[in-house]
Amino acid sequence: MKRQKRDKLSRAHSKGYQAGINGRSKDVCPFQTSDARSQWLGGWREALSDRQIGLSLR
Repeated sequence: MKRQKRDKLSRAHSKGYQAGINGRSKDVCPFQTSDARSQWLGGWREALSDRQIGLSLR
């Protein structure tokens, strides 16, 4: 059970990162649960930071 939960949160972080790299707004977060939403927003913030220093995965 814990493995599935970690995988879901890891996936949320990854999706948030991709949204941030692509310049999407944090308002488009698809997650409602606090844990997944927190991970998504963490990925989104990380991507914004990476974009500022010029890193892009496109």
